[in-house]
Amino acid sequence: VLMLGSRSHSNHGMAILLFTMVDSQYFLPNDIGISALDCTEAFRLLSPREKLYAHYLSRSAWYGGLAVLLQTSPESASIFVLLQRLFRKQPAAQLESMATAAGLSPEEYQAFLVYAAGLYANMGNYKSFGDTKFIPNLPQEKLKALVWQSQAFQDSPSEMEALWDSCSTLLFSLEDQQKQLGLGDKGITTYFSGNCCLKDAELAQKFLDSKNLSAYNTRLFKNTSEGKASYEVRLASAVQKGESGDTRCGKYDFEDCVFTVSRGDYAYLMKKVSENLEKAKDHAANENQKRMLEEYAQSFTFGSVEAHKEGSRFWIKDKGPIVESYIGFIESYRDPFGSRGEFEGFVAVVNKAMSERFAKLVSSAEVLLPELPWPKDFEKDRFLLPDFTSLDVLTFAGSGIPAGINIPNYDDIRQSEGFKNVSLGNVLAVAYATQKDKLTFLDEEDKDMYIKWKGPSFEVQVGLHELLGHGSGKLFVQDEKGTFNFEQDSVRNPETGEQITTWYKGNETWDSKFSTISCSYEECRAECVGLYLCLNKHVLSIFGHEDEDAEEVVYINWLNMVRAGLLGLEFFTPESKSWRQAHMQARFVILRVLLEAGEGLVTLKESTGKDGRPDALITLDRSKVHTVGKAAIERFLCKLQVIKSTADVEGGRALYEGYSAVSDTGSHNFLRLRETVLLRKEARKMFVQANTRVKGHVELVEYEGSAAGLIRSFTERFADDAEEVEAHLLELNKRDAPCWC
Repeated sequence: VLMLGSRSHSNHGMAILLFTMVDSQYFLPNDIGISALDCTEAFRLLSPREKLYAHYLSRSAWYGGLAVLLQTSPESASIFVLLQRLFRKQPAAQLESMATAAGLSPEEYQAFLVYAAGLYANMGNYKSFGDTKFIPNLPQEKLKALVWQSQAFQDSPSEMEALWDSCSTLLFSLEDQQKQLGLGDKGITTYFSGNCCLKDAELAQKFLDSKNLSAYNTRLFKNTSEGKASYEVRLASAVQKGESGDTRCGKYDFEDCVFTVSRGDYAYLMKKVSENLEKAKDHAANENQKRMLEEYAQSFTFGSVEAHKEGSRFWIKDKGPIVESYIGFIESYRDPFGSRGEFEGFVAVVNKAMSERFAKLVSSAEVLLPELPWPKDFEKDRFLLPDFTSLDVLTFAGSGIPAGINIPNYDDIRQSEGFKNVSLGNVLAVAYATQKDKLTFLDEEDKDMYIKWKGPSFEVQVGLHELLGHGSGKLFVQDEKGTFNFEQDSVRNPETGEQITTWYKGNETWDSKFSTISCSYEECRAECVGLYLCLNKHVLSIFGHEDEDAEEVVYINWLNMVRAGLLGLEFFTPESKSWRQAHMQARFVILRVLLEAGEGLVTLKESTGKDGRPDALITLDRSKVHTVGKAAIERFLCKLQVIKSTADVEGGRALYEGYSAVSDTGSHNFLRLRETVLLRKEARKMFVQANTRVKGHVELVEYEGSAAGLIRSFTERFADDAEEVEAHLLELNKRDAPCWC
């Protein structure tokens, strides 16, 4: 624990200070915010049929979400099973007496509960936001003593001891490579076997492109025999053998290597997902929902991304449903190469009042798109009016819960068929509530205004980011027949005035071309669109903000962005010079752009706090937002879009990696500022979600917003088949254990 007090001037004192600052980022604090996601009213208003539909979709999502344990780290699944067995036998309150007998102090037992809650909330022992490992904040021998005292151990000593032995070393280990997720020597990943490096990932992507196979639902395993590399591309599917479904399974020679495309990753879990989707289908509201669920079930049964894409097409056509959902291998943030999707599934109920505002924004989209700072040739030929709804989350299974989503992520569907946007209202309501005494790096004069307007301004930013950020911009493509989707002779690059010389060819996608920077770059583009269009009075009036209030929303939205850029330094790893969180890297890039704009728009100064420790202050000159700020974002946003449209990977990397660089030279010492940010960081909140169960009718079971409540929600989530689920998880984990060495 870092003690408050005067700053030490000795080298020894500074070393202790730095060690403690860095060390503390691998613990979750005992006072971490834990909130229950409230969906009582939304669920109550559903019809019995809608409740059954939501129930089976939720079951499907929760079973699939367990795959994230296997996608995160070699030890996550074993730790999950260890915790489930402890808490299924004894709830947190009962286990406390065992903890006391084992010699744990109340603080140490609370630290264990917080760790368990963290593992459940992140679906693994790496933070979903930042990809940093977290370990229990108590001695290993004390946790072992607690396990040995527990009822679970008394009932099955040899099983519990074997389970402890299988994960206890990695549970506490903080070796350099294990501190964060990454590929090769940069970190831990289970998307690739332990002997893979960036070159293997690049070669596999070339192979996948050559076979028109998506990486979204795959993992890559490498073997070497007789000096020749062989790779297994394993698809997530319930079916393990057989040739039904078009997944291009088989053996292929490719560039002096052998690639085998196989099925059966997470087979048991994918079977449970498909079974519950089939049950949900019986309660679907319309034909689009039925066809969507049929295709999804086909996808998870046979490992077909094409079937998932087909399901997504029916999902887009299902306009304005009462119960909204999406499920699959969706976001590629945590694949170090940026191509493989992490499993997630959500079920939510539409909030009609909030959705009306978003509907107005959608209907204004065609007026607002031409306001964006790129020529019309760089915009989609037609804007496909999407659904945009505010939802109250009932279930969000996966590694973390976002504030808003724009899906599907398939470029070909988004460009020509459309997409949907959702804002998660009950998440926004609790995630971004801020206490004044915990507000760092802001001027005292800004703090009250920030607390008052952060919620409303973030709602505007989420709306613009999802709809007109991710929903805008054209990709220049030459298809397999050689046909271009743009006028090659007449379209000019606005940055150079010259003809377009690069574009996407055949099966190339944004993710496959821009790989490691694709996620963060796209988040940065969407954030810039939000900043740029929030200056528009019409946009602000859609959200009910006029005159002085509208100006406060603009000011706080921009102030929040530059502060977030500074806070983003927490997610940079100096040792590997890598970023661990796409959105926070994006916000740091925007901070750099706005600092570079000069003229006193943004000021960032290091200081010493009232507690004698390093501090910093960031300020924004509101009189220059509409002038200096707007011009800077306009120039940068146009560059981002032109590079994206033209598949200019080289130019994109140079621009984005340049602004992403964190160093101790230049006008600001960002490496030193990073230490200050770590010193004063606040842990990200965790959410407790309800369960549903069928007892004649569908019941909603809610839990308190605490570590114990979060733990209980998970032990009751798989109450009917807990032992079967845990056995299969351990079996899946054991099968691949040799691959991570």
